[in-house]
Amino acid sequence: MALSVRDVDRFEAFRPRLEAIGYRLLGSASEAEDAVQETFLRWQAADTGRIEVPEAWLTKVLTNLCLNQLASARARRETYVGEWLPEPLLAGDRMLGPADTAEQRESVSYAVLTLLERLTPNERAVYVLREAFDYPHREIAAILDLTEAASQQILHRAKKHVAEGKARTEIDEAAARRVVDEFLAAATSGRTEPLVRLLTQDAVSIGDGGGKVPARAKAFEGALAVATFMRGLFKPAKAKRDIVGGSPGLHATTANGDPALVAVLDGRVVGIMCFEVTPEGITAIRNQVNPDKLERATRLWAAADHGDPLLTVF
Repeated sequence: MALSVRDVDRFEAFRPRLEAIGYRLLGSASEAEDAVQETFLRWQAADTGRIEVPEAWLTKVLTNLCLNQLASARARRETYVGEWLPEPLLAGDRMLGPADTAEQRESVSYAVLTLLERLTPNERAVYVLREAFDYPHREIAAILDLTEAASQQILHRAKKHVAEGKARTEIDEAAARRVVDEFLAAATSGRTEPLVRLLTQDAVSIGDGGGKVPARAKAFEGALAVATFMRGLFKPAKAKRDIVGGSPGLHATTANGDPALVAVLDGRVVGIMCFEVTPEGITAIRNQVNPDKLERATRLWAAADHGDPLLTVF
């Protein structure tokens, strides 16, 4: 049935929140967009006049669509080529959602999005709705067809799983830039020792090429192994230029609230390197180079002037 202008406007006003929920639940901006569009189609087919609280109805529809998507995503990721990482979002992307509290900022950090992959779909949904969007357990229970007590127990379990692997420390924009500058200076020095000093002893480096861009199938573990790999990664070579089609420029920014390097070639984002930082140093470097997961970043990047790159690599 045709929607009234008022019904369309109500949905569009809520769309950014739906996108932010979907992204946290799925770890994929493109899949979140698809889920939100399917939610709109169901809103279009519904008797909206009988829906008392549209926001609650829309949240429930979207969440359950994402839960179904998560179930199939688990099967797909078993056959995924190499490591699977979430799709990074650059600073200013509305899909990052609310960032007023530490819990909200943490819930969309690249490190926590990666950790959320360990949770069951229900654990992930409860964690996201409660920690990132402050839904009361009463509403979460209604969305997921649970009791309030069950929702509280699931949240406790989810927070425990996330805390077990969490080491992130919040840093401001100036500190994030210092991390990137120090890393670049060390990575391009041609020596391993400066990089080792920036890393924690248990540091890891993970790359996601999705089978479309070369990336190591297993993570590098330990400061020396990560430093050795990064030193080689930043060393110029014709083979690397052939893979990406030239010599990309590197820009310092943030992705999902964390320090990041963005590699750009002819206006196209070809890689985003995200840094997880603790008081002891860089504890994880996650490098997204799968072109399918960089399309949104490329669109956002093209919408603003970012100035000259810090340096050109390869």
